[in-house]
Amino acid sequence: MAEHTSSSITISAAPADVMAVIADFARYPEWTGEVKQAEVLKSDASGRAEEVRLVMDAGAIKDDQTLAYTWTGPDEVSWTLVKSQMLRSLDGSYTLKAAGGGSTEVTYRLTVDVKIPMLGMIKRKAEKVIIDRALEGLKKRVEG
Repeated sequence: MAEHTSSSITISAAPADVMAVIADFARYPEWTGEVKQAEVLKSDASGRAEEVRLVMDAGAIKDDQTLAYTWTGPDEVSWTLVKSQMLRSLDGSYTLKAAGGGSTEVTYRLTVDVKIPMLGMIKRKAEKVIIDRALEGLKKRVEG
């Protein structure tokens, strides 16, 4: 099994408010540096995204990818790669946990396998940068 990278952050908002920002894919280009376009391709009966196309630009790495999303209750969402130009696989998740005082602990897990050869240590460092940027952007968006 591939190794994953994970990190957590505490956000001063209720879990439902944090998840509302996570689920609002159309606004990702406003608060994530790498996502330039986001388009929900398919939604479930309750209106939550099941398949999303993301156009990414992370400097040296540009990609057009489609991800399938699975919602587990109100506090967890996971995704897996459907198709991509640059990636062989991508699996990730956000897990939210009420942290008291109206705040939420958000844990982001990510496993990425790129089509080009890359040392495991470098790949995990890249995953860590992606996670930390996403969590900081999420915190700023929710609390701002």
